[in-house]
Amino acid sequence: MNKTELIDKIAAGAGLSKAASKEALDATLAAIKEALVAGDKIALIGFGTFSVTERPAREGINPATKQKIQIKAKKVAKFKAGADLEDALN
Repeated sequence: MNKTELIDKIAAGAGLSKAASKEALDATLAAIKEALVAGDKIALIGFGTFSVTERPAREGINPATKQKIQIKAKKVAKFKAGADLEDALN
């Protein structure tokens, strides 16, 4: 499912216009992004939790040249599914 299809589903499920659904989805995604950038955790009970974790710097190998390279530390977004979502999937 892509963003357009998701907007269509939101519009049908909530009885909103596609334009209003797009605005709501864009606002939701912007709020999640803003919270993650600030280092906050977003917990949506039953659905899951979005958080930020830090990966430490490490040594890797360039597969083309087989030389060792340094991989920088970085922050990554993480999602952990909630109980209701896991139950629905299994």
